[in-house]
Amino acid sequence: MSQRYTCTWLRHITEKAAGKGRCYHGLSITRSVQDNLFCAVNPRFIALVTECTGGGAFIVISVHQTGRVSPLHARVCGHSARVLDVKWDPFNDRRIASCSEDCTVKVWDIPQNGLKDDVTQPSKDLLGHSRRVAIIEWHPTARDLLLSSAYDYKVFVWRLDGAAAVIQMPVCVINTHTQLVLSLTFNHDGSLLATTCKDQKIRIIEPRTSRVLQESSSTSHKAYKILFLWNLNMLLTTGNSSWNQRQFALWDLEDLSEPILEEDFDEGSGVVFPFYDPDTQLLFLAGKGDGNIRYYEVSAIKPYMHFLAEYRSQFPQRGLGVMPKRGLNFNICEVFRFYRLVGVRDLVEPLSFCVPRKQSGVFHEDIYPLTAANEPALTAHEWLMGQNKGPMLMSLRPKSKEVQKRIIQPPDAGPQNPEREVIVNARDWTKDDTESHDWISAGTLSDVDWTEATFCLPPEPETEASQRQEKEIQNQQEKVEQKEHRIQQLELRITRHHTRASF
Repeated sequence: MSQRYTCTWLRHITEKAAGKGRCYHGLSITRSVQDNLFCAVNPRFIALVTECTGGGAFIVISVHQTGRVSPLHARVCGHSARVLDVKWDPFNDRRIASCSEDCTVKVWDIPQNGLKDDVTQPSKDLLGHSRRVAIIEWHPTARDLLLSSAYDYKVFVWRLDGAAAVIQMPVCVINTHTQLVLSLTFNHDGSLLATTCKDQKIRIIEPRTSRVLQESSSTSHKAYKILFLWNLNMLLTTGNSSWNQRQFALWDLEDLSEPILEEDFDEGSGVVFPFYDPDTQLLFLAGKGDGNIRYYEVSAIKPYMHFLAEYRSQFPQRGLGVMPKRGLNFNICEVFRFYRLVGVRDLVEPLSFCVPRKQSGVFHEDIYPLTAANEPALTAHEWLMGQNKGPMLMSLRPKSKEVQKRIIQPPDAGPQNPEREVIVNARDWTKDDTESHDWISAGTLSDVDWTEATFCLPPEPETEASQRQEKEIQNQQEKVEQKEHRIQQLELRITRHHTRASF
C-alpha cells in the first residue's frame, strides 16, 4: 500500500507582523546589491549591515531595544570597504563574523551589555582571499570553525581557537569551482558541503579533503540558493527555469542527475532565499525585493511540497534575519520569526508565525520537540581529525522555578519519585541568558553520569483569581493583535485603491 500525505496542524499557522512600537526605526540599511541577507539575529542581539562613508560598518543592538535607534549609536566599523554579510557564532551569542569587499573576514567580540563605543579592532583578522569575500558560514556542530567564499572562486575553512589575532593560512582550501560560488550550506553534522555555482552546477563536497562527491548535470534549473533538508535526505534549491520563471527544485541526495520536483511560482526578478525548520518541516521562501513570504510543509511523500499560505506586505524586504528556535516566544506558540529589513521605511520589522492554540501557559511538545542547542558537539581539532557528530539537542521547555538536587539511581533501577520529571544533564544558565532551558546530548541516556541529576518540581496550581486575570490579559492581547491586523489590511486596501485610481 502506498503512503499518503496527511494534513497536520501546520495548515493553521498564522502570521503576525509586529506593531509600530515593537519595530526598530531609524536604521540606515545598506543599499548593497549583493545577494545576501545583511542581518543576523540571536536571542540577545540583532546585527545589521548599514550604509556608511569611508569604509564598511554594521550595527549591533539589543533585541529588546525596540523603537527609534539613535543615528549616533555605536557601530562595528573596522572594515576598509563595504560589509557584505554578518553571521553570529551559533555557540557564542557575543561573537560575530563579517565579510567585506576589502578581501578580509573579521571576527568580533561584542561586550556583555552591547556596544557603547565604536569597535574598530577585531578579535580575529582572516587574510587569505585575493578578491572580495561574499559568503561566510559557521560550522553547525564544531566550535571555532568558520567557512568563507570569495570572488577568487575559493572556499576556505578557518580555525579560530589559536592565540594569533591575524590568521593568513586556512586549515582547508576548496579549489574545485571554476566560477563564482553563489551559495553554500552544511548538512546537519558538517560532514558535507553543498554549493551552487555560476556554471549552473550543484556540487556536494567533502570539506576536509575538498573532494567532489556528486555533481549535477541538469540544465533545466539554474540554481542560486541551496539548502540541505537533511532529515528528508533531500536538497532544495531556488533559482530560475529555462523560461526565466522563478522556481524551486528538490533533489535526491543520492542522485543529482535530475531534480525529483521542479515548480515555478512567479516571474519575479529577485533572488529567493529558502529557510527550513527541520523540527516542524516548515519551508519558507522569501524573495529579496519582494513583499511576500510563501511557506510550505515538506514531506518525504509525493508530491513532497504542500503550499500552506503566503504572507503579503506592501513594503518589500531588502534583507532578512531569523531568530534561532531557542529565542522564540513559547507562550504564543511561535514557531518561526523573521526580522524584515524594510528599506523604504528604514526599519526592521519582526514577523512571527504562530500556531493558534489556547495560550494557557501549557508547553506543547508536538510544536517544540528537542532542537539544536547552542553547545558544540565537537572541537575544531576533533572535526579536522575526521570525527562527525550531530548537533547537541536541547529541550525548549522552560525550567520550573523550584529546582532541587537529589541523588538518584540509574534508569534500570526505577525512578525514586514518579511525580517529578527528571531532566538529564541539566545546565546552569547564566543570568544574562535571555531564556532558561535544559539541554541534553544527542546520545542515549546510558551515556549520562547518574550520580547526580536535577529534578524539576511541577509548578504549584494557580488560584482561580490569577487564572481569570491571566485569561483576561490574553483576551485583551488577542483583541489588540486583531485590530493591528485589521489596520494593516485597511492600509493595504487604501494603497491598492490609490494605485488603481492613478491608472
